Amino acid sequence: MKRRLLATAAALLLIGAAAESATANAPTDARARADADAAVVAPAGPAAQAGPASVEVPDGVTAGAAVFDRQTGTFTEQLNTDLRFRSASVVKLLLALDFLWNRGPDYTVPAADRARLEPMLRSSWDDAANYYWSQNGGPAIITRMAGRLGLKDTVGPPAGYDGYWGYASLSARDTVTIYRYLLDSAPAAVRDFVMGNLRQSTRCASDDFDQHFGIAGAFEKPWAIKQGWAGSSYEEGTCGPPGTAAAAPRTADRATASSAQAQAAQAQAAQAQVARAKAAKAAQAPAQHQQNQALAPVAADVDLTRPALHSTGTVGAGDRFVVAVFTLHPVGTSYGKAFTDLGRLTRSLDVPGAARPAGWWYGTWSSHVNVRRDPSTRDAPITQLPAVAEVLVGCQARGEEVQVPPYTNDWWAYLPQYGGWVSNIFISSPGNRLPDVRDC
Repeated sequence: MKRRLLATAAALLLIGAAAESATANAPTDARARADADAAVVAPAGPAAQAGPASVEVPDGVTAGAAVFDRQTGTFTEQLNTDLRFRSASVVKLLLALDFLWNRGPDYTVPAADRARLEPMLRSSWDDAANYYWSQNGGPAIITRMAGRLGLKDTVGPPAGYDGYWGYASLSARDTVTIYRYLLDSAPAAVRDFVMGNLRQSTRCASDDFDQHFGIAGAFEKPWAIKQGWAGSSYEEGTCGPPGTAAAAPRTADRATASSAQAQAAQAQAAQAQVARAKAAKAAQAPAQHQQNQALAPVAADVDLTRPALHSTGTVGAGDRFVVAVFTLHPVGTSYGKAFTDLGRLTRSLDVPGAARPAGWWYGTWSSHVNVRRDPSTRDAPITQLPAVAEVLVGCQARGEEVQVPPYTNDWWAYLPQYGGWVSNIFISSPGNRLPDVRDC
C-alpha cells in the first residue's frame, strides 16, 4: 500500500494533478495517519487562548532561555541562562559588531561590506560570515567581543575547530547582554544598522531553510530576530518556490559533522581559508595576531553532536522584550520536528502584553508540502513547508479537490504567517474539515 501510494502520488505530481506531496511513511487510513502524526506534532489549540505560566520544554530537548523586559528592567523568564550552546548563526551578531566597533564617529559601512553584512543579518548568509571570520582573526573576534561587552559564557570554538565560527559558544544570558548593548549603549548608527537589518529578516535563509521559527512564529510584529540552526539530520532547506533553491555548500554554521571524515574535511576547508587570511596579514601584525589566537578561550564541553535550533531577538514596540532561546534536540531529529518543538517552547514564554497571532496550531504529516497563493493548484507554489512542521491555521475554505489516493479532500487551510494555502489533506486531523477552525 505504501509503495502504491507513493507511486500514485508521484505520477499525479508529474502530470500536474492535484496532489501536493507524498511521504513514504503515510499511514493507510485517515484516522491512523492523524493518530500517528499527533504523537509528533499534535494540534496545540487556538493561539488566542495561550496563557503560559512557565517554560514548557518538550521531551528530549535541552534548553536555555531568557526573557528580559527593558521597560521594568527585570527578567520574566530564566531557564538555564548560563548554559553554553554552540552558537550556529547567532554568532553573526558578534561578527557584525566586531566589524563596526572602530568605525566611528560616523560608522559608515562601505558598499562592499554592506553587500555582505545585510544578507548575513537578514538571511543568515554563511559566505559573509566566512569572510569576516577569516579576515578579522577567527577566534580572536570572540575574545575581543566577550571582553568589550562583558560576556560571561561566550568563548571560541573548541580546540581543533578554529575555522568553525558556528562552534563558538553562547548562552541565553550573554545573548540578552548583546541585545541590551545594541539597544541601550551602542552608537545610534550601529544600533540602527544591526537592528534595522534584523527587523527585515527574510523567511527563507540564504541556504533555503525556513528561518521564521521561534520568535517569528510565536509573536506578532514588531519583532527583530537572529536565528541559528545546525544539525546533520536536518534535511536540505525547502523554503521558496520549488526548483529555485540554490545549491549552497555546507559550512561551519550548518555542519554538525556526522562522521569523523566529514568533520575533518570541513575543518580542513575552513582552516585553510583562515590560513590564507593569516598569510595576507602576516606582514602587518604577525605577533599581535598570534597573541590573540593564543589568548582566545575555548569551551571543551560544548555539545557539537545534537541538532541545534536557536531563536533570539526582540519583541514588542520599542524592542521592549529581549528574548533568547537556545535548544539542542535528540540525535536524528528532523528540521521540522525541531522547528515545531522550538515553536512550542517559545509560545510558552512569559512575555507580558506581547501580541500573539490568532489561529489554531496544527501539525502536518508529509514532506515538501506546497503552500499556494489560492486554494487550488493552478499557480506555482510560493514555498514548501519543513517536513512535519506545525503551522498556524487562520481559517479554512473549500477549493480545488486534491487527491492523493486513497485520500480526497476539497478543504484548504489558510496559513496567515505564510500568506498562502495548503490542502487539508496534509493537516494532521481525522476529518476533511478541521473541527475547530472557522471558515474564511
